[in-house]
Amino acid sequence: MRLLLMLFLAALPSAALARERTPALVEPALHVTPGGAAGPRVALTFDACMGRTDPRILDALVENHVPATIFVTERWIRKNRGVLETMLKHPDLFEIEDHGAMHVPAVDRPMKIYGIAAAGSPEAVYKEVAGGADAILEASGRHPQWFRGATAKYTPSAITAIRGMGLRVAGYSLNGDGGATFGAALAERRIAAAKDGDVVIAHINQPRRPAGGGVAKGILDLKAKGYQFVKLDDGGAVGSDGTTEAVGSR
Repeated sequence: MRLLLMLFLAALPSAALARERTPALVEPALHVTPGGAAGPRVALTFDACMGRTDPRILDALVENHVPATIFVTERWIRKNRGVLETMLKHPDLFEIEDHGAMHVPAVDRPMKIYGIAAAGSPEAVYKEVAGGADAILEASGRHPQWFRGATAKYTPSAITAIRGMGLRVAGYSLNGDGGATFGAALAERRIAAAKDGDVVIAHINQPRRPAGGGVAKGILDLKAKGYQFVKLDDGGAVGSDGTTEAVGSR
């Protein structure tokens, strides 16, 4: 027993150093300017990570003239060029922004987040962000203004680097579908409970999962209650953790 205690105490300094070397991750918040007396307003944001497109959500947005910000990866663009072209024909509805090249977390240290290997270095973060931006520019002729990384978690140093690339980092305030893992009823309740100024995150690339049907219904619930919908660039969005403030202002 004494030997075990000595070994434990001897390990404490190295454990403390290991904690110091492990970067703290942040999951930034983001809100748009509330509508106030004019009625509640929210920003709907959708991640298109890879795979296909959920027509239940896309049709609900188009048919009901609901604006949204879509974060697309280079991987998703390759398989969904026709859908992207449809979105680009509706600039009043869709704002296309950067979700990275290969859908890896924009974290500049080696680690896994939700089982996904992070970029792992500053150079790899740059490649992920720039690859997604270049794919959007090639497909649309427009430079993205916002970036959201896979898992929506970052190291503070990665946020600083992304801001230095001229992109704001998009957090959120309401998780609408739990990474497309929620059931339809729960997804509908979560989105329908959005408050004035919320930025909702959900996924538009999981057509076979129940969550998408609930997301579409939740959007219609908000519309029926008189909510206004804004794209991030139109909503005066302000984020935490230095994600939207002017570079060098901290």
